Amino acid sequence: MERRTIGAGALDVGAVGLGCMPMSWAYTGSQQRGGESLRTVHAALDAGVRLLDTADMYGPFTNELLVGRVLKERRADAFVSTKCGLLVGEQHIVANGRPGYVKRACDASLRRLQTDVIDLYQLHRADPEVPIEETWGAMAELVTAGKVRTLGLCAVGARAQRSAQRSTPAAGPRRGARGRGPGAALYEGTIRQLARIQQVFPVSAVQAELSVWSPEALETLLPWCEARGVALLAAMPLGNGFLTGTLTPGQGFEPDDLRARHPRFTAETMASNQSIVVGLRRVAERHGPEVTPAQVALAWLLTRGPHVLPVPGTKRARWAVENAAAAELGLTHRDLTELAALPLAEDSWE
Repeated sequence: MERRTIGAGALDVGAVGLGCMPMSWAYTGSQQRGGESLRTVHAALDAGVRLLDTADMYGPFTNELLVGRVLKERRADAFVSTKCGLLVGEQHIVANGRPGYVKRACDASLRRLQTDVIDLYQLHRADPEVPIEETWGAMAELVTAGKVRTLGLCAVGARAQRSAQRSTPAAGPRRGARGRGPGAALYEGTIRQLARIQQVFPVSAVQAELSVWSPEALETLLPWCEARGVALLAAMPLGNGFLTGTLTPGQGFEPDDLRARHPRFTAETMASNQSIVVGLRRVAERHGPEVTPAQVALAWLLTRGPHVLPVPGTKRARWAVENAAAAELGLTHRDLTELAALPLAEDSWE
């Protein structure tokens, strides 16, 4: 698999990562099986994937425990990324960026992951009650202590930002030519945070939603990363599964599945966005019967620049291997022209 780097230390990873969250959090709990998830992580590593992305809140904690079982056997094969800063309660999730908590959270993650060092430690969300510089300074001390190699920040979710924009008439319509529009404003807050913490300790990676149907991060966030040699980890690169073409409008989701409450996964909006999947499938068919819309969506992300690393999540070994193979798919000028002309996604509030 093609290799890409994270941070000034040029830590080497495969161009496509593996998001481990669906194995134990947020997606169809009845289909989460530990044995199959372990096989999925092993299959991804066998296919050339190195970046395994998890977080202490996934489960909570069970996702790190699962990844730790693989790392115990194959630590040298993996680049492990985990996150801190969010606490999961019975009915709510709250941010905690207090320095003492961050350090305790890191030690707990190290134990669950069965490793001596975390390759990339990400702040999941800034705590509004704690200056982000203080949180980041505590994370930097973890690097000095040899417990962490590099640091990253998760961007505030684009979905929340889009919702806020729609309450402001000046935001205007979102649909239109790809690469233009109000997307620049979606990450202004994140870029301000990045500018502040960069003064404390270098940022090696930023994780943000980025896909064919949510390309807003390309407008300002990716240029910020490129100018500083920072990796952009593309979260939800397959649109929570929609861009795979395997979901049917109106199929419904289990109550614990985040898509059951997601505005893009109502029957009406899924039907409205089918043209995006049709376009991906049309490009895939030109490359042969074995190529899938998901692979085209991931390959498109890889053409956005060497700093972009898609991190598709799955709990199935078959999909992990298929996703990894997207790194070998070369898109043509015709392909890219057609993909650039695809409409942006509609949401249920539009």
